[in-house]
Amino acid sequence: MIPLDYPHLGNPALASLLENISMSQPQSQAFLFVSSSDIPMEHTTISGMPEFINTTTSISNNSSDEAEEHHLGIIDERRKRRMISNRESARRSRMRKQRHLDELCSQVLRLRTQNHRLLDKLNHVSESHGRVVQENARLKEETSNLRKMLMDLQIGNNQTILRGFEDISCNNSLSHS
Repeated sequence: MIPLDYPHLGNPALASLLENISMSQPQSQAFLFVSSSDIPMEHTTISGMPEFINTTTSISNNSSDEAEEHHLGIIDERRKRRMISNRESARRSRMRKQRHLDELCSQVLRLRTQNHRLLDKLNHVSESHGRVVQENARLKEETSNLRKMLMDLQIGNNQTILRGFEDISCNNSLSHS
């Protein structure tokens, strides 16, 4: 098929004629320049002018071949540009993927370090908490013992004071008697 973007095909009727001729004739023909007396009668018109069917066909085949080659060249060039563009796009995509992977690896390393620090801190706080709980239990027990001793002292003092009062009261009663 002949592409429609060539100047000799500005006329649709001519384009259709050339297309039909190029499809019906073999692709390779030689150009012969002959005088009208050398042309057999079946290749002349009523006015005696030679028909240039073979020459026109040959020219149209050549221009058709050139047009097709040009069209294929354009398609090939577009295909090459698309391949180059796709390769570049794939390269950029691989680079983005690698950058993302590097960022993720860096983030994993940073998070592992942070996790290790937090675990160390948690262990330290847990140990401190255990020591504080033990100290608190010891202090509670000591407080309880001190309160008991204080109460015993107070009770003992009260009894001693009471005995002292009893002794004084008894002595006073004896001396008054």
